[in-house]
Amino acid sequence: MSLKKMFKTAPLPFQGQKRRFAGGFATALSELKAKQDIKVVVDLFGGSGLLAHIAKHIIPEAKIIYNDYDNYSRRLLNIDETNKLLDDIRLLLNGIPRDKQRIDEHRKVKVIDRIAQDDKEGFVDYITLSASLLFSAKYALTLEEFSKENFYNRVKASAYDFDPDEYLAGLDVVRVDYKELYNQYKDVPGVVFVVDPPYLSTDTSTYNSDKYWKLRDYLDVLNVLVDTNYIFFTSNKSSLVELCEWLDNNKKEFSNPFARSILNTQNITLNKDAKYTDMMLYRFIK
Repeated sequence: MSLKKMFKTAPLPFQGQKRRFAGGFATALSELKAKQDIKVVVDLFGGSGLLAHIAKHIIPEAKIIYNDYDNYSRRLLNIDETNKLLDDIRLLLNGIPRDKQRIDEHRKVKVIDRIAQDDKEGFVDYITLSASLLFSAKYALTLEEFSKENFYNRVKASAYDFDPDEYLAGLDVVRVDYKELYNQYKDVPGVVFVVDPPYLSTDTSTYNSDKYWKLRDYLDVLNVLVDTNYIFFTSNKSSLVELCEWLDNNKKEFSNPFARSILNTQNITLNKDAKYTDMMLYRFIK
């Protein structure tokens, strides 16, 4: 198999994709590759597939499992339909400055009517449409939800240009619960788990879920870090690392899964008043 371009960002919008960690993630895998014979990399929370894609380029000889629980690959494989829809929307919004003003009701109705045509035929990438028409970081996942929102012209000036097969090349794509996938590979020699769950109290409506990722769900993930090679993503908003440090210092029966891990951080600014730190921790023990 011949791998060509390595993407450093996901080809289509995805909430929580790890583009800022693309370089650090590649470095961590390269360090591990230099120390051990890596047979399998399992991306338990595959998301946009960016981490699995990078892993295949860094360790092409390894088996790379992409848990596409959110069915992101369906969006990729329907990019031609999405580009056609966006082409028509660009024409409908001709003359409206990008990001400057709300789209008037007359044109909004025309855009909704055009979206409805594709919705009736069976496929609309509402997440990409949200990034194209809604206020920053807002998402609507159905035509009905879309109709209730204010529209802004945030449509890309040109079509999305990528080859889905190139992005997914060499990946073993599955769609299963992360616990089932972990149990399937936990005893496989030379396995590394990539663990990037939704952040604590994240609205998971844009993922394949209808509920928030609560504390119990988040703590359950710690089980997959025990005695494994892992690369784990979190943020300082969850205080998970501090919690584990406290338990380790105060509860003799608790073993901190982040002990002796390596930390990589990225400072994220949402606006002048909202900032947080994204964190990547990795540890290779066997």
